[in-house]
Amino acid sequence: MAVTITIPTALRQYAGGQARVTAASGPIGAVLKGLTEQYPQLGTQLYNEQGQLRSFVNIYVGDEDIRHLQGVETSVPDGETVSIIPAIAGG
Repeated sequence: MAVTITIPTALRQYAGGQARVTAASGPIGAVLKGLTEQYPQLGTQLYNEQGQLRSFVNIYVGDEDIRHLQGVETSVPDGETVSIIPAIAGG
């Protein structure tokens, strides 16, 4: 089966205008790698030059932030939703 990845409005331009895409289930690192191989420009928004997720990018599996789980090793089961949530700052 597959998982659904929700793309926030601010990043849709880098994902072919898609609000949702599907990917194969597995560890979130592999799910995101597949996503960024499909949409390379999105990868530059999610990852820094060292290949690490940017600090302002929050990834949720279901309702849980992967930083509070197993990080990029967090398992994404079939049918689950992955949300990419960029932090917004302002004043």
